[in-house]
Amino acid sequence: EMVAKMGDKPIIFALANPEPEIRPELARQARPDAIIATGRTDYPNQVNNVLGFPFIFRGALDVRAREINEEMKKAAVMALRELAKEEVPEIVSQAYGDEVFHFGRDYLIPKPFDPRALLWVAPAVAKAAMDSGVARKPIADFERYHDNLKQLLGSEHEVTGPLIAKARRSATLKRIVFPEGENEKVLEACREIIDEGIAHPILLGPEESVLKQMARMDVDPAKVTLIDPALSPRLRPYARALHKLRERKGITAVMAQKWAIRRNYFAAMMVHTGDADGVVTGYSRPYAESIRSMLQILGPKHPGAMVCGMTMITFKNQKFVFADTAVNVDPSAEQLVGITELVADRVRSLDMDPKIALLCFSNFGSAPHFISDKIQRAVSILHQKHPELIVDGEMQADVALSERFLKLTYPFSRLQEPANVLIFPGINSGSIAASLLSQLSGANTIGPVLLGMDKPANVLRMGCSVRDIVNLAAFTVAESLRLETADAHG
Repeated sequence: EMVAKMGDKPIIFALANPEPEIRPELARQARPDAIIATGRTDYPNQVNNVLGFPFIFRGALDVRAREINEEMKKAAVMALRELAKEEVPEIVSQAYGDEVFHFGRDYLIPKPFDPRALLWVAPAVAKAAMDSGVARKPIADFERYHDNLKQLLGSEHEVTGPLIAKARRSATLKRIVFPEGENEKVLEACREIIDEGIAHPILLGPEESVLKQMARMDVDPAKVTLIDPALSPRLRPYARALHKLRERKGITAVMAQKWAIRRNYFAAMMVHTGDADGVVTGYSRPYAESIRSMLQILGPKHPGAMVCGMTMITFKNQKFVFADTAVNVDPSAEQLVGITELVADRVRSLDMDPKIALLCFSNFGSAPHFISDKIQRAVSILHQKHPELIVDGEMQADVALSERFLKLTYPFSRLQEPANVLIFPGINSGSIAASLLSQLSGANTIGPVLLGMDKPANVLRMGCSVRDIVNLAAFTVAESLRLETADAHG
């Protein structure tokens, strides 16, 4: 009765736990226009102190504030208010049974499991402390501070954070083409890519369909380029260039015309001709189908040169690299050498010191077999070509990760510390290992990232997460910048 007599759109915060002063369903029955919050997880709008106090203290400590004043508390509230209006990322929906959240009566407050709260609240509190004169160590560069906070969210950000920062510092945004332009997850990723300043997305697809989806996903049309391959004036030139590129591979002019209109081939030709700086594809198609067009048009640079897939694994504040996880089914000894060289070079660019193990079912000749033989040949070649490289094998995975095993049982091995780069004998074992580790241990995987391509291209795992798409876009931008630098130096 009391609730029924309240004014229009009453605000009811029934925060007693475990039993609120009034159940939300009863309050809603009496007043359908009510805005209701509780302290419980099983109702909308949970008021939870974990959204506030950890990040208020974080911001206060980072500027060495003399006190936590009202201005700082108000800044935290305002930051949470603005965060609630943002599109909710996939990781939050997954934590709540894939429920979709949008700002409104039943979503006024960010969810306690939203990792973005740290990135919104702590900087707002730190700035309020500075503005109110209680900060003893002001922050000079808030963009760098924001990136540092991301590192606290997990080791995945240690890998992608520097790549994103480098993309932001680029003189112009790199143009990354997404063939699946109307796909909901791709558009959600593009929204993040735009917000984080990673790249300028180019979306392929029928204009009406893509624009409709963009409006639904709140993607700003002014921040992307939209192209319908079927209507593009570049279609004929691309078809001619594709024919020239593949004419000695059995592709006729008629076939090239049919292929060029396909989005994956159109996207690859955009990159090949310089109309785009990189491509990310494969969300809705099998990996083998998607990678085919990329390999045919964009890589490798020279016939016979190696291309491989590198997957980054972050687990319990540790970082590992697996290869090959995408391309080579049964590499020869010489191909294993090429894979190792590609991965070692790229790992160094990620500020990791490569410690490499070539994996097998046996240890240093303990079980003679044609697989262990080829790995031994690969290791012998690597030792001759790269005496400075910490690499050894063949060895089992548990040995490669055990310092005790390596030092006590195999003191002759060049690898005397746990490996952080694991080279598998083929795509079968590499891909399976990466997938199992991700599913069974909760490890984060980034990739596979394609190495050795002539132009930047990456292929997603079908049905991957939005964050996977964003991460691969960041790697694609990084590769574009790396190749740009290499070309500038001759």
